[in-house]
Amino acid sequence: MTDPRPFCAEEPPPDPWELPPDPFDGPEMHDAHARPTGAQRQMSQTRSTPSQTAHRGGDDLREEALAILRDLTSRAEADFHQGQFEAIEALVADHRRALVVQRTGWGKSAVYFIAALLQRRAGAGPALIVSPLLALMRDQVAAAERAGVRAAAINSANATEWREIERLLAADAVDVLFVSPERLVNPRFREEQLPHLVAAMGLLVIDEAHCISDWGHDFRPDYRRIRTLIGELPDGVPILATTATANERVVEDVAEQMGTGGHEVFTLRGPLARTSLRLGVLNLGTTWRRLAWLSEHLDTLPGSGIVYTLTVSAAEDTAALLSKAGHSVRAYTGRTDAAERIEAEEALKANDVKALVATSALGMGFDKPDLGFVVHLGAPSSPVAYYQQVGRAGRATDNADVLLLPGPEDRDIWHFFATNSMPTQARADAVLTALADANGPLSTPALEARVDLKRGQLELLLKVLAVEGAVRYVQGGWTATGQPWTYDKPRYDRIAAARDAEQDAMLTYERGESCRMAFLTSELDDPHSAPCGRCDVCTDAWYPTDVTVETEKSAQAQLDRVGVPVAPRALWPGGLDRLDITADGKAVKGKLPDGDRVLEGRVIARLTDLGWGATLRNLFATDVDGRPLDTDIPAELARASLRVLKGWDWDVRPTAVAWIPSLSRPRLVDSVASGIASAVRLTNLGPLELAPHAEALTRPTNSAYRVRDVWDRFRVPDAMAPALRALDGPVLLVDDLVDSRWTMTVAGRLLRRAGAYAVLPFALAATG
Repeated sequence: MTDPRPFCAEEPPPDPWELPPDPFDGPEMHDAHARPTGAQRQMSQTRSTPSQTAHRGGDDLREEALAILRDLTSRAEADFHQGQFEAIEALVADHRRALVVQRTGWGKSAVYFIAALLQRRAGAGPALIVSPLLALMRDQVAAAERAGVRAAAINSANATEWREIERLLAADAVDVLFVSPERLVNPRFREEQLPHLVAAMGLLVIDEAHCISDWGHDFRPDYRRIRTLIGELPDGVPILATTATANERVVEDVAEQMGTGGHEVFTLRGPLARTSLRLGVLNLGTTWRRLAWLSEHLDTLPGSGIVYTLTVSAAEDTAALLSKAGHSVRAYTGRTDAAERIEAEEALKANDVKALVATSALGMGFDKPDLGFVVHLGAPSSPVAYYQQVGRAGRATDNADVLLLPGPEDRDIWHFFATNSMPTQARADAVLTALADANGPLSTPALEARVDLKRGQLELLLKVLAVEGAVRYVQGGWTATGQPWTYDKPRYDRIAAARDAEQDAMLTYERGESCRMAFLTSELDDPHSAPCGRCDVCTDAWYPTDVTVETEKSAQAQLDRVGVPVAPRALWPGGLDRLDITADGKAVKGKLPDGDRVLEGRVIARLTDLGWGATLRNLFATDVDGRPLDTDIPAELARASLRVLKGWDWDVRPTAVAWIPSLSRPRLVDSVASGIASAVRLTNLGPLELAPHAEALTRPTNSAYRVRDVWDRFRVPDAMAPALRALDGPVLLVDDLVDSRWTMTVAGRLLRRAGAYAVLPFALAATG
């Protein structure tokens, strides 16, 4: 049996990045006649700003900067938003280090574009902007170029352009260079480009600076390399860090890292409330009622927008249901092809679709100033993350609607993502030992064959170890530096406790005990938090709460579909020779022979599915001590299993049933297999035999180690072999849960080699 992980981590981490509209800001930024609010006056009175008389030419600098702003926006009446020029002055006139925490749409990118141009006019080198976004860097580059700023980007998405960009850098023909934080560890970039950039750099910009901090809601280990970069800069290079989502703890942490070398950090913090947003929470209970509400009321929401989900399968299922109901929507997830992502983004920008149904793979910097709504089907794990996502709406409109439809599965999903992202001492020791024992650098796939970690966990751990100096990426792969690494348990315990507190705060937000906007901004430690007068707590519910019986039944029927295909494994994982896995005296590698393969299988549903997912998650729950709950298959799942078999489009009907012996849920697996044999009238072959030394498979692992764990785990009983050879049809091979698919692959291979005509895998659920 495979490991019952409840959820599959979204493959790429979120891309939180801000690209202001047209091209620098929303309409409120350039209102030259607008009087500052009381909160703005308080901000200007309480923050520490550089003196305008501390250097000569302060007024001249403002006029020059204002002229650039007006040229860039093509608006003769444009003026700076409160605090923008103060930030520019701190960077250009005083060469200070500045941290700007301002709401989305305030115009943070205008600050660094204008500062970069002013620095260039003064003879400084290009500005380096570190941004976590790849897909939308092209938009920011295009916006800069439209504004007369010569911009370029170096990231994994435009490798064919690198040589030309390097030529432009050498010719001093680039004003602004965007790089992803991952570039900072790339050997070629670090050794060939970064030293020249550091020596000539006119400005360093850290966008989405909350990622520097472990306390930030978006855990990005690559960002923590920036502290090293800051320490390498010559004196006098100004540094700007920007974010819209940082509470006081994150602000202090980022300022401390920016202040490397004893430098003072000028912090500019403004009010975070978004007056254009109308917030609400509608708790509808069941998944099908939430989908029915969307199906019935999506077209009543203003303009076009985003429907966020917490998992890939939820996004795909929701998009399919809404499309079937006649809505123009598209799914957007980490599984979406890169070209299709771009096409979907452009479709939303052009209002060719009503909504993208997206996971966090849709970057938070998605540039659509008139985005009319954001709906969440399931809540993010913290008010801070939620504030950042909903902040994409209403940047250039007076009104935008934001609605949260929470679900009972939210806590389980939060728990998985929280526990999957942090390192452990045992994992780190395994990686460092493997690297130390190697004769040279190891690629990530080669290292994966040496340590018992899944690819995503391994990649994240390597980033953490690289940031902390224990490993280094060089040409050819990873090497150990020899620097010891110790698991900082108190630190990670504090982070885990903070995550738990954030989750509790999100539940408080859902209950609506106070103004929703004030609650969100208070969670960001905004001293200007005040009731908004617009949300469903300050006023009545502004959204419809009804769902017709017909729509609800239709949604429930669509979610009731069963029978998710499970593709068979065709290639053995690399590295099995290192784990002493052999067959017929030879190393196991390459393609599985046709005579050893199983056919395409089926499960009732994925654990992350909106329909049967909750029922299956309950089935695979554990008790308070973490032990699996083992019962006979519930009647509703027995009926669903038979529906899967009835709808299975196999070429040849199975004639017999065998099953995987289970140590954790033997009663469940036996009842499923025996029940199917009896109901469908198939020959009951019984279970495979379990090796005497076998232990329960309870931990997640990568492919090579899973094959190792199951390679000698089973054998075909002597009494079963003659029956297999006598069959004139496939064997249905039953298990409770499919994760890596290697258990079914190895067990099915044994059945094929013992004489089975073919093997059809069937399980109740798949993990992702």
